[in-house]
Parts: sequence; structure tokens; C-alpha cells
Amino acid sequence: MQQELTILENSVTSVTPTVNEINRLLNGYGFTNFLIREVPENKNHYQIVRDNGEPAISTLSEGEKTFITFLYYMQLVKGSHNPNGVTTNRVLVIDDPVSSLDSNILFVVNTLLRDVFTDIHEDRGSVKQVILLTHNVYFHKEIAFIDKHCKWRDCINHWILRKRDNVSSIQAYGKSSPIKSSYELMWTELKSSTLNSCIVTQNIMRRIIENYFQVFGGISPDVILEKFTNAEDKKICRSLLSWVNDGSHSMPEDLYVEMSDDQLSRNKDIFHQIFVMMGQEAHYDMMMQEIDKEDESIAIQ
Repeated sequence: MQQELTILENSVTSVTPTVNEINRLLNGYGFTNFLIREVPENKNHYQIVRDNGEPAISTLSEGEKTFITFLYYMQLVKGSHNPNGVTTNRVLVIDDPVSSLDSNILFVVNTLLRDVFTDIHEDRGSVKQVILLTHNVYFHKEIAFIDKHCKWRDCINHWILRKRDNVSSIQAYGKSSPIKSSYELMWTELKSSTLNSCIVTQNIMRRIIENYFQVFGGISPDVILEKFTNAEDKKICRSLLSWVNDGSHSMPEDLYVEMSDDQLSRNKDIFHQIFVMMGQEAHYDMMMQEIDKEDESIAIQ
């Protein structure tokens, strides 16, 4: 059996598939001014050349070098320098694969890595785990994006590694990504069970409505009001829109009336109804559910 395995490994150990696949990826993603070519006089070796056949290693840009190194690494993951190592299981450690790449290549690297994650989840290939390190917040945001259709959403964990006074520390965040946008943080604050300040709630709700409907969607408050057909609901909605716009821009001039818990709860209900009436309930549910999952993750740790 071992002899048969060795024969099989020798039959699949070749640089030709690697050369073809890297060239396919380079061409597919717009890198057409250089390619990979096998070295005839040196078996299982290849070199980077220009279209005219001249060696290109000394003229590659930093981004090109990083990208082709990553492509080579991803091909090496599927094979081995040693014929006896082709079928061994492995753990990948990848450190900042996009530190010097532009946004287009960032997307490519993100796509290739997510394919690896899917293969791990479905137990295809020899890769069993990936440890990904990065300082690039935008790349982290892209690679950590998970929707409800993601097959491996329950198989990931997040940590932040810090170094202070020459002492390294690591903090676990479970399945909840610690990198959040200011918009996500506003929803987190709104959902917080400790948030009972009328002024803070006013400002958060105003900013969410402004960001989502006015800034992102270009929708004015009047359009939102028109969606409410019930006179009482429309009156409350108008009051809420006036309230949130007044909340962070006006000077109270020493006049302050504490809002009751019932009033605060009612205004939150209307805030929810704004998303429902505007056909954006799925977004509201997504933001609130993500926060619930984050709370559960923190509680488990």
C-alpha cells in the first residue's frame, strides 16, 4: 500500500499544473505583462518572465511580487516540494497577505482564501485549519464578512494580539468580529440594555436614520412620513423625526424633561416601524440579530 501511495505521489508531483494555474490567475486578474515559465534545464523549477521571454524578477513592482508570492503559496498548499508530503494534512499560517496590495488584488486574495475556508468546512483537500494575521482593517472587514448563507460561519474565531511594553497579550472575541464600523457601533449602543439616557438615545437614533436613509439612501424625512397611512402612527413618526433631529443639534437651555420608560420604549417601536414601512425590516433585523449573537458570544467566554 505504501509503495502504491509513493507511486501515486510521484505521478502528481510536477510544477506544470502550478505554472498553468498561476498563469491562469494572473491573466484572469489583469496581470498580463509577465507570466510563469518552466525552466527546461532545471526540472521542477520555473521563473518569472516578461512577454518577450526576459527575466522579470528585478523589474516587478512591490504589489506584483507580493501577489505572485501569495499565488505561489496557495499552489504550494495543494502540493509539496517533497513527493512524500503531497498527502499530508496541514495548517496554514498567513501573515498580512495584502499589506502592499491595491483594492482589486485585496478582493482576489479574499476570494481565494474564502475558497480555502469552504474546502476546510467540507473536508476537501489537506488543509485543516487557517490562522490568518493582519494589520489591514479593510482586509479584515472583507475576509470576516459572513452572511446567513455562509457554510463555515460557525467555524471561525477572532482574536486581537497586542504588544505593550514588550509583553504580548491576546484577547479572544469568539465568533464576533472585534472590528466594527461606526454605524455598527451605533446599533450596538442602541441595543445595549444599559442605555436608558434620553439624550444619548436621541442622538443614536438620529444618526442611524441620517446615515441609512438620508446619507446612504438619499431619502428625506418627508418620504418616510408619507409611508405611514395611519394618522396616529404618522403623528408619532413626525414627532420622532423632529425629536431625533432636535436631540443632537439644539441647546436645551437648562430645560430638561425626563422621558418615561414607556415613552422611550414607544419611540423605539416607531423607530423599528420606520424600517418596516420603508421596506427595510430585513436590515433592522440583521443589525439587531448580529448584536444579539455578539452578546451570546461574549457571555460564553
